[in-house]
Amino acid sequence: MNNVFFVSGTDTGVGKSYATGYLAREWNSRGCRTVTQKLVQTGNTDVSEDIEVHRAIMGCGFLPEDHERLTMPEIFTYPCSPHLAAEIDGRPVDLGRIDECTRILSARYDAVLLEGAGGLMVPLTRNLLTLDYAAERGYPLILVTSGRLGSINHTLLSLEAAKRHGLVLKMLMYNMYPHEDDMTISDDTEQYLKSCLESMFPDAEYMRVPLLQTGLSAG
Repeated sequence: MNNVFFVSGTDTGVGKSYATGYLAREWNSRGCRTVTQKLVQTGNTDVSEDIEVHRAIMGCGFLPEDHERLTMPEIFTYPCSPHLAAEIDGRPVDLGRIDECTRILSARYDAVLLEGAGGLMVPLTRNLLTLDYAAERGYPLILVTSGRLGSINHTLLSLEAAKRHGLVLKMLMYNMYPHEDDMTISDDTEQYLKSCLESMFPDAEYMRVPLLQTGLSAG
């Protein structure tokens, strides 16, 4: 499945869901039929709130694949890391089901944006980290960062971990949502990270995600 891209963030609340929805909207506008999928959703009971954010930004309602549960195959009730949420709900994360849903979406669309839960080092199970899940399947990485204080450190650590575990960086997305009040830090962070990207990952793409609207979960 060479048309599946794994979307992760530098940390929780970086606006990963917002950025995923924006990228899907952009690719669709360019003629690349793109769908989003949530790897594991926690803190919900029936519908993935992150998929709802994607669709709002994409400017569409729920897709047939949403109603088929292909885009949100694993939902757990407690708002925490997938490994703990699964234990609290008393059932394991069904990786086989996720893989099958991704395969079906990959066959129907030109591109699949598979959004993870939290950052790259978040455990899916007691024995499997998120970045290892993506690396084992050969999914190129799309990493979402922001301009808030600490982002340089978080971004460079994430990129180093991705490289060490064999992930190929497809794109770095610099997210302007949520809005940062201190643009002195934000502007410098963006320039610093762009410079790092050019020297460390010259083949990777860079995208600035504009502030479209408020009232959405950062993700």
